[in-house]
Amino acid sequence: MKNRLINIIKGNFLIDENASGNWSFILIFLLLSIIMISSSHAVDRKVHNISKLNEEIKSLRSEFVDVRSNLMQYQMESSILIKLNEKGIVSSTHPPNKIIVNVKN
Repeated sequence: MKNRLINIIKGNFLIDENASGNWSFILIFLLLSIIMISSSHAVDRKVHNISKLNEEIKSLRSEFVDVRSNLMQYQMESSILIKLNEKGIVSSTHPPNKIIVNVKN
């Protein structure tokens, strides 16, 4: 057991006659490790991107609600009358006249 541990520490398993199997195992292990690390980084980037987009959605939603409430205030008849009175336009006291056009062929 002690002898085997010393051989592993010295790296004898890499230069023995069965070293090709060990080298292929090491290369496959390194390749899988690189793939795992890169996929982990990709997932982290996506999580950060999702978080940033969620914050942007919250911001845009609050802006939408604010703009919609302002629009509702501007659409009210009382606010329109106030704006028109400021410009000197008053509402008519007489009802509109109906124009009837008779078309004869």
